[in-house]
Amino acid sequence: MPEYGKLFVFEGPDDVGKTTLSRAFAEYLNRSGAECEHLTFPGQESGTLGKLVYDLHHNPRTLEVESVSPTSLQLLHIAAHLDAIESKILPALRTGRSVVLDRFWWSTWVYGKVSGANRQILKRMIEMERIFWEGVRPTMVFLIQREAPFGDQLTQHWRRVSAEYTKLAARESGRYPVLCMENDGTIDETLSEIVEVYKQSSDTNESETNPSQSYQAQLPLYSDQSVTSAPLVFSKLTPAKPTVVYDTYWQFAVERQAIFFRRLFGDAPPWTEDRVLVEYKFTNAYRVLDRVSQYLIKNVIYKGDQSPEEIFFRILLFKFFNRIGTWELLTNELGEISFANYSFERYDEILSKAISNAARIYSAAYIMPSGGPSSIYDKKHRMHLKLIEQMMQDEVPARIAAAPSMRKAFELLRSYPTIGDFLAYQYVTDLNYSNLINFSEMEFVVPGPGARDGLRKCFRDFGGLNEIEIIKIVADRQQAEFDRLGLEFQSLWGRPLQLIDCQNLFCEVDKYARVKHPDISGITGRTRIKQKYRINQDSISLWFPPKWGLNELIAYEDNYVSSISRSNSR
Repeated sequence: MPEYGKLFVFEGPDDVGKTTLSRAFAEYLNRSGAECEHLTFPGQESGTLGKLVYDLHHNPRTLEVESVSPTSLQLLHIAAHLDAIESKILPALRTGRSVVLDRFWWSTWVYGKVSGANRQILKRMIEMERIFWEGVRPTMVFLIQREAPFGDQLTQHWRRVSAEYTKLAARESGRYPVLCMENDGTIDETLSEIVEVYKQSSDTNESETNPSQSYQAQLPLYSDQSVTSAPLVFSKLTPAKPTVVYDTYWQFAVERQAIFFRRLFGDAPPWTEDRVLVEYKFTNAYRVLDRVSQYLIKNVIYKGDQSPEEIFFRILLFKFFNRIGTWELLTNELGEISFANYSFERYDEILSKAISNAARIYSAAYIMPSGGPSSIYDKKHRMHLKLIEQMMQDEVPARIAAAPSMRKAFELLRSYPTIGDFLAYQYVTDLNYSNLINFSEMEFVVPGPGARDGLRKCFRDFGGLNEIEIIKIVADRQQAEFDRLGLEFQSLWGRPLQLIDCQNLFCEVDKYARVKHPDISGITGRTRIKQKYRINQDSISLWFPPKWGLNELIAYEDNYVSSISRSNSR
């Protein structure tokens, strides 16, 4: 296979400085000794199909054309793209020269979608163009963004285009590196940032654009097939507009995590000087660190039969009640919990007796739906026992295990009565702690009601993005935000905050802001934090899903600390 040159793509809405930056970057590469060509999509060189399409797009009447429909216009752009790929871009890359390309097929999708072109036809067009690329994919895409276009002609159309570019960047980042670059300073400042990224990536695999290494580029647009994650970096939050609570979000995460580690290392309480955190109860920065999650992993998931049916049964049974006391009540009465020995009558008898003795069997962490007035069951626990029976009868464990994505597993759980978006997301996350499924926690997220309130407090304007997209951008930017604020965040032995954790933090910062920022309201308008914090000095014993590889790191660290302590005591 030939050694292909590198393909650098500059994309973004009109009037953000994209063309100026792409030309400046091409000049930099040439000055640095890299042979480079600067080309444009669809192309504006005289005598080319691209120039004809460009003129038809921007000045149709000069060509005696009154108008062109949105779908037809984008098809013409694709035709110009194919011509440029065959006649200019691929020949340059095959000789080892780099190409800096002003626009990509991204513009076809974004402008076509915003203008109302048929989406299915747009997808087919782009799939055709990908065939012409012969497997070549960009070395890096720079998405240039601004809060407003040059000239201050900020229109709703421009905002929609900007938002669609951000969405597409998040989706395409699984195929090749994408850098979302804010161009609100000078061109020289932005170019310096771009050059720095280029220098940092120059030591990566030189065969990145070689067709033999580029099978991912042939996946269809929005494919459900898994792809290896590539870097997605947002230089700023554009187009979303944060409030003062957004900084509090990161400060809260750092301090809440610091409290956890102070407890873990045996420091005496109080573990913080933050008066809100001293007075009120908040969950950990990482969901997996909370007491119920730790109990579930250690005492439910990995304790007992590891067949798919038994793992699923134990997890769902535990999660329907989400209360350690209820699980221990059942195990004390029944011994080992197993679907092979399940009896509705026996489980009902134990739980009904507990209720008659004024015992609480459901957690207060979140409300479990009862099925409403139409439910045929007079007790909520009976409805849940029958629900899990139905799921086992429907072979849900095997279907979950065969799910191609976390979303598909979520949708299967979501299809059952009384299980809404929030619960289905919680359940699929808990199932993912087991060996039944193994999806990345950065793959999928669903914001709960509390998180939605927190998002509204952290952002005065989503800039056309939705809640899920905002959470994904925030998770991607976590280290950049900690650096920006001068904060030291102690991660989970190298594991950064995952989407589920960032989602939970929005929920917690919603509560925290009721006291810290009482003037900023969310959707519900709640002003009080109900749960007070009670100091619990019980020792913390951590254990994580073995597939994460953290247990060995913790054991090594514990042994190291112990050896240092013994050495110092001599």
